[in-house]
Amino acid sequence: MGWAKCKLSDVCQFESGFAFKSESYKKEGVPLIRISNIKDGTITTDGGVCIQEVVESRFHVVKGDLLIALSGATTGKMGVYDKDDDALLNQRVGNLRVISKTCFLPEYRNLFMESQTATILEQAWGGAQPNISPNTIIGFDILLPPYAEQCRIVCKANELLALVSNIEFVQDQIETGVDDIITKVLDLAIHGKLVSQDPFDEPAINLLRRINPDFKASDNLHYEGVLPNGWTIARIESFCTTINGLWKGDKEPLINVGVIRNANFTKDFLLDYSKIEHINVEERSFVKRNLEDGDIIVEKSGGSDNFPVGRSILYRGESGKYSFSNFTMSLRIKDKSQIIPEYLYYALQNMYRRGDMRQMQTQTTGLHNLLTDVFMSAQIPIPPSSEQWRIVEAIENHFQTLDRIRDLLQN
Repeated sequence: MGWAKCKLSDVCQFESGFAFKSESYKKEGVPLIRISNIKDGTITTDGGVCIQEVVESRFHVVKGDLLIALSGATTGKMGVYDKDDDALLNQRVGNLRVISKTCFLPEYRNLFMESQTATILEQAWGGAQPNISPNTIIGFDILLPPYAEQCRIVCKANELLALVSNIEFVQDQIETGVDDIITKVLDLAIHGKLVSQDPFDEPAINLLRRINPDFKASDNLHYEGVLPNGWTIARIESFCTTINGLWKGDKEPLINVGVIRNANFTKDFLLDYSKIEHINVEERSFVKRNLEDGDIIVEKSGGSDNFPVGRSILYRGESGKYSFSNFTMSLRIKDKSQIIPEYLYYALQNMYRRGDMRQMQTQTTGLHNLLTDVFMSAQIPIPPSSEQWRIVEAIENHFQTLDRIRDLLQN
């Protein structure tokens, strides 16, 4: 009861800014608010452009005005001007000012406009650089409750928004904690501290010597004195072969196959089957470069400054069904009965998470490339075969629990 339907123009006035010429920009004067000054719901003026010209009062901003970006990639972004100092508006910014604060609560206006963000973007025109007309905004229909109810609505909305913000903060903290736990679980596993040892397990050095009778254990100060009895240290190249990824090619006969690319690597080191691209490739190349069950695909080129190249994913599926792109390579264990693919996969993930890959890459024209020789000579702690299985089972039990926590956070 007591609510009224009206146009936003009945309770607000809307004014877009002035088209100042670049030569008007000064270091001192009245601050000029441009679309770049609208950030995260607030308006900044520090370090910006100033104007010394005298302009009409309608282009000036007062405390409590709601400013809206009218064009560009930030179209629809808005923020409340909360400063006492005078400021001017650039033409790409609009000002939605309440006509009478005793009839229409500015905070209620803010809530209403936030609810219209999607509508603003839907009605914008201009493609990659959208624009919204001031007439479109001022023409919005609004349901206006009595003033006292506006106050109650704003009060309750602020209470709920604060709760949501608090929940999001806690979620971020838990997400960070989950990542830290994953790193810790892997580190304990690779140092032989996640599961107990069985003194009757066959020493790992025997496994490596079945693969290569001339195998000799490597020395690594990182693991010296911390590995259990029966473990050994081996270079990846001593028990794995590597195959470079597939180039498309055009020599017939051609065959249509799914090719796993960097885009199929998830942030959790898993294989995303939903994005596998099927293309025509040379059959002779596919015969040499198809995946076998238990192969590990390693990102060879790509990455970024924050995320180095070298992520690994484990392929568990039908042999001879998929290939992998030239931006990747595959690791194939010479004898999977001696070295379990899942164990090697988690050992490589541990290497990545602790930052080892940063010393195994080069960068050219923005592209990070894995130093394959350095990577293949990296040293991996190898436990007895039975313990490998126990480690893998323990890791996956921990990860299932952490996945359930993540699911609860997302839902």
